Order: sequence, then C-alpha cells, then structure tokens
Amino acid sequence: MAKLNPKSIKLVIFDLDGTLVDAYPAITSSFNHALQRLGYLSKDKLIIRRAVGWGDRNLLKPFVRGADLDKALAIYRRDHRKSLLVKSRLFPAVPRVLVYLKSKGYKLAIASNRPTRFSKILIRHLGLDEHFDYVLCGDKLKNMKPHPQILQEIMRRFSVRPINTLYVGDMTIDAQAGRRAKVRTIIVTTGSSAKAELNRERPHLIINRISGLLRIL
Repeated sequence: MAKLNPKSIKLVIFDLDGTLVDAYPAITSSFNHALQRLGYLSKDKLIIRRAVGWGDRNLLKPFVRGADLDKALAIYRRDHRKSLLVKSRLFPAVPRVLVYLKSKGYKLAIASNRPTRFSKILIRHLGLDEHFDYVLCGDKLKNMKPHPQILQEIMRRFSVRPINTLYVGDMTIDAQAGRRAKVRTIIVTTGSSAKAELNRERPHLIINRISGLLRIL
C-alpha cells in the first residue's frame, strides 16, 4: 500500500474505547454487576473484553435471556454512569498526541459505537473535549460500525474527501468501516481484537501504541 502523505490529511477521526480510552475495567464492573443483579454468573474480563465494540445492548445480548435484556441494559447503564468516572483512563501519550495533531492544523473527530451520553461522560471526565471538533456516536445513526456511515457523516460535516481523511481505531470492525468508507485506517493493538484478526483485515498500518502517530503525522 502506498505510503501515507501527512500533507494530504486534513481530518483525523478516532474511535474512543480501546483507542484513546481504557474503559475496560469500568465495562467489566458494570457488566458483571448487571448479571449478578439478575442472578447470572459473572464472566471473565477477557470474555467481556472480546464482546466490546458493538454498543452496550449488543454487549449484553449474548449473555442474558431475551426477556432479561432490557432490564440488564437498564441496570448496566445506571451503574456505568458511576463506574466510568472511577475506572477509566486515557492510554499513555494520548494528550500529547492530540495536542500535537491540533498544532499541525488537523481537524479531529470521534466516531464511536458507544452510546452518546456515555461517550460524553468519558470525554468530559478525561478532558478530551478541548481537543475534538466533533463527536458522533452509533446511536445517532441508522447503522453502527462496521458500516461506514459514521465515517461518511463526519467527512460530510467537514466537507473532506476520503483521500484527505485518516481513521484510527483498535478493532476489526474499525478496519472494516475504514475500508468501506475508503479512508486510510491505522489500527492500534490496545483494543479487543487479536493481532492475527487485525492482520487479516489489512488496514493501512498497525501500530502498538497511539504514540506511533507522532512518527506518521
């Protein structure tokens, strides 16, 4: 694949969970709290981690009976408002990377399958709001990632073409969404997808940590 030219990029879109933010402890805590309240056994954190990325309803759906799903979701969300504030953190170097990209004049946006209200809790709590020009979440759209709609809507908002856009995510669904939106996609291996799975999706580049963007852009 052709080398990325930083001068051609005008817009950088980031996924949130697993890319910028490590919220896995908060997700695990709220997930098992909901299961326990409904009489289910807790799940191992690695099982929960592998289920993350498709929105909170889809996170819980495989683990509870259909009749319990709405109740489990309500319990999860009620607990998650609190757990996000005490069990989430930015990955190392995230503030430094974002400050650098803003200084270079890039427009910055977030594209997340996490529901809007919880994304905004995270963004405000971790001080990300000052860095981003726009945030769009899957619950505001007909289709969530891996459908490309969320990336297409953000590009449309900024009147930026795919060739001038870079997307940074952490999962196979991010690589798929980026490819379908025809944007260069960089995947960070700090999320819930295994390296072999990511390699099969053939993103533009795979990096081990977000600070790798400083060498690319």
